[in-house]
Amino acid sequence: MDIISQLQEQVNTIAFTMLNTFGTLQRDAPAVRLSPNYPEPAANASEETVNTAEQAKIMSAALVQAAKKFDALVAALPLSGGEEAQLKRLQELEAENEAAGQELQKQLEASEQELKLVQELFNQAADNCLNLKKPVLRVCNEDYHTK
Repeated sequence: MDIISQLQEQVNTIAFTMLNTFGTLQRDAPAVRLSPNYPEPAANASEETVNTAEQAKIMSAALVQAAKKFDALVAALPLSGGEEAQLKRLQELEAENEAAGQELQKQLEASEQELKLVQELFNQAADNCLNLKKPVLRVCNEDYHTK
C-alpha cells in the first residue's frame, strides 16, 4: 500500500477513535451541574460502575498513538523541491511514458505481422494437407477412408 493510502487509512482511524471517544464520554461521563441555579443532577442508575477517568486515559492513549503513526507517515513522504521540481519530474515521467508507449506500439505491430504470417503458413499447410491425401476418419481403431 502506498503512503497516501496509508495516510488516508490513518486519518480514518483517528476519526473513528475520536468518534468512539466522544460517544463513550457522552454516554458514560457523570452528569455535571451547569449552574448553581439548577438542581443537582441525578446519579447514573447504571448497575455497572464505569471508571470514566480510566476510559479517558485508554482512549487518549489510542488517539495519541494514531496521531504519532500519522506523523511518521507524513515524515516518510518524499520531500519536494517546490513546484518547479515537481513540474520537471512530471515532464520526465511523461517522456518515459511516451517512450514506453512507442515501444509497446512497435511490439504490437510486430506481433500482428507475425500473427498474419503464422496464419498464412497455417492456411498453406492445411491446404497442402487436404490436397495431398484423402482425409482419414479413425473410429474405434478402424480406418475408414472417405470417398
